[in-house]
Amino acid sequence: MDLSNYELFVLSAGAVLFGLYLLIKGGDWTIDAAVFVAERTGLSPLFIGATIISFGTSVPELFTSVNANLQGFPGISLGNVLGSNIANILLVLGATAIVLQIEGKAKDLMKDLVMMLLATGILIYGMMVGVFSLVLGLIMFGILVAFVGYQYATNSLELEEDDDDDEGGSIQTMGVAVAFLIGGLVSLAVGSEMLVKGAVVTGTIIGVPEAIIGLTVVAFGTSLPELSTCIAAARKRSLGLILGNIIGSNTFNILSIIGLTAIIKPLDVVPVLTGIQMWATVGVSVGFAIWMLTIGKITKTMGYIMVAAYAAFVAAQYLVPQMTA
Repeated sequence: MDLSNYELFVLSAGAVLFGLYLLIKGGDWTIDAAVFVAERTGLSPLFIGATIISFGTSVPELFTSVNANLQGFPGISLGNVLGSNIANILLVLGATAIVLQIEGKAKDLMKDLVMMLLATGILIYGMMVGVFSLVLGLIMFGILVAFVGYQYATNSLELEEDDDDDEGGSIQTMGVAVAFLIGGLVSLAVGSEMLVKGAVVTGTIIGVPEAIIGLTVVAFGTSLPELSTCIAAARKRSLGLILGNIIGSNTFNILSIIGLTAIIKPLDVVPVLTGIQMWATVGVSVGFAIWMLTIGKITKTMGYIMVAAYAAFVAAQYLVPQMTA
């Protein structure tokens, strides 16, 4: 039985929403389990927040990007990373600043911001070349591993003295942690499959390139774990976790997600993303770094401006034809 475009749209949109739900729940379970295991091994809360939680909230992007590239949709893979990095700064930090003014000292943020900008530079290089090869992927992931090792060895993550956030409060034993970890990974795998397929079908029906769907809908969905984590941290006035999570996630998104995706299968660059989408990612990242190193705080008013800028960017992808040409 053939389905009408409307019926296909409803089914694909439903798949996108359910896939996002599974990604969010899977990300939560994976983070809870990872934090519990890390604490049991004696890692500090600051190190956990800036590395494990940053990586954990980027896991949905990882599964989605790898899955999309393997299925022949590189535009979703790359668009997801570009869009997530824009969303993390403009939407997540902006919304968080509305709840709590964000402040950070330049000396505490310097190393992490420099690494984020280095990762952004590598991203631009790969996009200008036209492909993220196996070799480039290995280099990217190697840089990330070296940086995390350096952070751990030098204990350079002292943004502030955060209290334990009890992220894994529902986990009390190692057996439960393993169960949560397995359940989280399965949810991430299934959720990413549904999200990719649903997004591709939805984009086809409404006539929007897959890369733009990845840049907006998929990126927004996979950034929800960062949003929920940062809002929760804002309520506990944990500035170190907020800044560490966003800066770390943007670095992980590039070096880990694109790096691992390219290692599994070379990632071709979709031309539609090399225009304003690419330079918007650069502009937001560089602007954020300069702002934090000079001004050092994001007020509630600035938060509203950032959220409005993100909404305008997303709307432009659908309303301005030349952006998707």
